[in-house]
Amino acid sequence: MTKVDFYILPSADPEARLAFACKLAEKAWRLGHRIYVHCQDDAQRNRLDAEMWRFKGEAFLPHSLAEEDEEAPVALGLGEAPGTHQDLMINLGAGVPAFFSRFARVAELVVEEPSIRQAARESFRFYREHGYPLQDHRLPRL
Repeated sequence: MTKVDFYILPSADPEARLAFACKLAEKAWRLGHRIYVHCQDDAQRNRLDAEMWRFKGEAFLPHSLAEEDEEAPVALGLGEAPGTHQDLMINLGAGVPAFFSRFARVAELVVEEPSIRQAARESFRFYREHGYPLQDHRLPRL
């Protein structure tokens, strides 16, 4: 059964989710996992793509847009089927994607911005009502 982790970031800036998505994807990739990042829209995906190119000057995180290379270690998608990915899905969308249960783990990234917090609450309720194991991680302020 899919395990769901909620990462509560100490920021109201939605862009903080993108920076944390890069860190989480890099860590998972270095551990040998394949990652699918579910983006809310094309604008968010483009910002994340740019962030992945520059987030760590000395490191390269191999990624691609999902429709261009579904075999990439990190695929950035918009709601299309996640190809062969099934290790980790990082969800940056506003709801629970229909295909989430094919993944071993789902990471929900939450900031203090009201609409994102509300969407996260609804997602948490959905997962809990359907019996998925939930864990929350409250990250400290830096």
